[in-house]
Amino acid sequence: MLPRDQETGKRVNSMAHIPLRMCIACREMKPLPALIRVVAAKGSDTAELDIHKKKFGRGAYMCANADCIKKAEKKRCLERHLKCSNASELYRQAEELL
Repeated sequence: MLPRDQETGKRVNSMAHIPLRMCIACREMKPLPALIRVVAAKGSDTAELDIHKKKFGRGAYMCANADCIKKAEKKRCLERHLKCSNASELYRQAEELL
């Protein structure tokens, strides 16, 4: 049975929900804080890093490690997923972010 909140008396789940997303390079499900988000704005052929993970637009996620960023660059994952023209710059920015 779930514990009850002291103030409201409602049952609460003691474990917080952590959203999972798939890395476009290694295809593994990882918790959201361990990933880097890249967003393509609607109607534009460029994309940008979304540090705060709040921007609007189509997003893709990469693991926050150099191996996955290099793998994504080799497989041209951002070009395929977001159809962006500035992907090489985004890979460089993601590596600097680490």
